[in-house]
Amino acid sequence: MANTSSPEAPIPVGKVSALIGGWIDRLGAIWVEGQITQLSRRPGAGVVFLTLRDPERDVSLTVTCFRAVFEQVADVVQEGSRVVVHAKPEWYAARGTLSLRASEIRPVGLGELLARLEQLKRRLGAEGLFDADRKKPLPFLPQCVGLVTGRGSAAERDVLENARRRWPAVRFEVRNVPVQGAAAVAQVSAAVRALDEHPEVDVIVVARGGGSVEDLLPFSDEQLVRVVAAARTPVVSAIGHEPDQPLLDFVADLRASTPTDAAKRVVPDVGEELARVRQLRDRARRQVTGRVEREQHGLDGVRSRPVLAAPQRMLDGRGHEVTALLERARRTLGHRLDGAESDLGHTLARVVALSPAATLERGYAVLQRADGTVVTDPAQVAAGDALHARVAAGGFGVTVDGQA
Repeated sequence: MANTSSPEAPIPVGKVSALIGGWIDRLGAIWVEGQITQLSRRPGAGVVFLTLRDPERDVSLTVTCFRAVFEQVADVVQEGSRVVVHAKPEWYAARGTLSLRASEIRPVGLGELLARLEQLKRRLGAEGLFDADRKKPLPFLPQCVGLVTGRGSAAERDVLENARRRWPAVRFEVRNVPVQGAAAVAQVSAAVRALDEHPEVDVIVVARGGGSVEDLLPFSDEQLVRVVAAARTPVVSAIGHEPDQPLLDFVADLRASTPTDAAKRVVPDVGEELARVRQLRDRARRQVTGRVEREQHGLDGVRSRPVLAAPQRMLDGRGHEVTALLERARRTLGHRLDGAESDLGHTLARVVALSPAATLERGYAVLQRADGTVVTDPAQVAAGDALHARVAAGGFGVTVDGQA
């Protein structure tokens, strides 16, 4: 190229780009290792774009692949994953850009680890260890908080200081254990078991600061996950930062984004609670005062009615009516008695006038035969018959001397 170009006879850009493309095409398909620093999966797009970086040399290349190729490792590959890519270099002559067209992607190193963690996550999830209905609610105000964390760590300081700042009376049972390395799983598990059996511990917080995926591996161990799943005390996971998601986050009853967030989620803020108590007390006072005022207005309205304002007025009116009715009844009864007495006198006079005794007193007599029958016809007696004569003053015997 140097022999065929000069300032007087330069090579056009298009030809240079074509020459570079030819050289790159001769390279053929190669295996490339690097770390994914950018990942673009647009919905509906058939091509996935990645940026593959060599962290030791700070060099990056653009990688493209069909969606079907990436979907084979989509569950275990993300930004930050180390992968090996089988790709063919491609030169885009129009823009003078180089990229790799991948036909296969394999996770390596950490990627293989993440793949195993993903498989473990799926297996434990299938057992139901991550189900929402297994989550236990945290107590509103724990009297004692169990804390599993590294000795003298920033995570321990964040949890203790923030929790005591929010609720000064809270007590802690702290278990300092290794939070990374070979001994971390066994000691963290033992600490969780011990705090779960502690009679005064109401909630357990497992806290650790941020770190690499390898540093956080103990909190994705199956043994620790099963220990937390079997705990009767609610467990809060506060591992790393917001993007970090060890398996402990999925099995814990509550996931806190950071140790500081765990302190805020575990104990209430005394200032906020006092303000809430004041608000509720003021609301209750307003409710009671309003209710009393409404009832007082109703009572005043009832008392202002005439029947209650002067209750004796109705009684007085009824009393006069009763007196008038009583006098009327007496008058009516008197008239009835007087009339009855007059009728009785007239009836007695008539009875006396019609009485046989009155007739006898006028000089009449009643003749009776021996059998007591009254003689009403002269033919009923004969001469010599003995009769009894009854007069007003008494009676005497008589003898018939002959026919009239």
